[in-house]
Amino acid sequence: MRQSGLRLRYLAERAVRLNPTNLMECARQAKRISRAPLPVIVADMLWCSVRYEMAFRDYAVWDIRSLSAKERATWMTHPKAFRLNTTLNGPDSRAILGDKPRFYRDFADMIRREWLDVADADAAEVAAFLARHPRVLAKPPHGEGGAGISIYTTDEIADVASWRQSIIDRGQSLIEEVIPQHPAMAALYPGSVNTVRMITYRKPDGELVVIAAVLRIGNGGVIDNFAGGGMFTMLDEHGVARWPGVDKQSNIYATHPVTGVAIPGFAVPEYHAVLAMIDEASRRLPTVPYVGWDIAITPDGPALIEANHNSSVFQMKPSASGIRTGLLDRYRDAVGPGVLDRRR
Repeated sequence: MRQSGLRLRYLAERAVRLNPTNLMECARQAKRISRAPLPVIVADMLWCSVRYEMAFRDYAVWDIRSLSAKERATWMTHPKAFRLNTTLNGPDSRAILGDKPRFYRDFADMIRREWLDVADADAAEVAAFLARHPRVLAKPPHGEGGAGISIYTTDEIADVASWRQSIIDRGQSLIEEVIPQHPAMAALYPGSVNTVRMITYRKPDGELVVIAAVLRIGNGGVIDNFAGGGMFTMLDEHGVARWPGVDKQSNIYATHPVTGVAIPGFAVPEYHAVLAMIDEASRRLPTVPYVGWDIAITPDGPALIEANHNSSVFQMKPSASGIRTGLLDRYRDAVGPGVLDRRR
């Protein structure tokens, strides 16, 4: 499909799914940095959604209201990421990466944890699994964005057969051990496994380009996802956090509110091993060159959590970084001309 067709398709789908509640929530969030009346902000958001292919949440989180037209045009957006996934990745990308049991089998040497699909196991097998792990994580086998994830303490499960059926009924049929994280990552926030998101593109000549490196940090929940209440910050080429953390509500954290650990300057341990892991892993996906990798850091090295064929976009908001331009040109330089056109 031509790029103009993909753009129109996305805009049409957005119009059908337009959520007034979400629109107003994002507009009120954007008003924190603007004296403009709310109707003016709403109109500007709608204009940006067409002019720059910009989602409402993009507009709010990245302080777009405060930017000039020239600055706005530099930001990568989620609609543009949708086009990247559709254009660059093969039609089998969702089947390869969205099916977690298949992914775990394909990357068994990199995930560093035991797992079980309880829909394919009897109560005795589930009981044996629980006996080996004091805490387990249950998730949908085809879920995305951290939705539907729960953590269970196994000694509180009195009836394994009933528990097995209950998580199947809730769509959480995939269980896995809760992997330990590196002491430095636990010190940052121990309530969730904090992860690194690496957005990469493997060029036709085989070169792997790291487009964005992100540290995702939990904050009061069992997952570190931005959509689930966590925060993120961007990493430099050495795996060191450049700026404070930011959450979905645009709160900025120079230190973690639970642990008090400083976020700018935090160094992700084993970062060189993370780079080596994704370089090797990406070679196993010849039809999926554009990937968002989620990696945990264990005491024994990096562990691959999952790979996303439709990665979210991460850039640091200007009010947190002082930088008023986004990463669109970085994406363009990585994937080459044509996919992300330069029309204004």
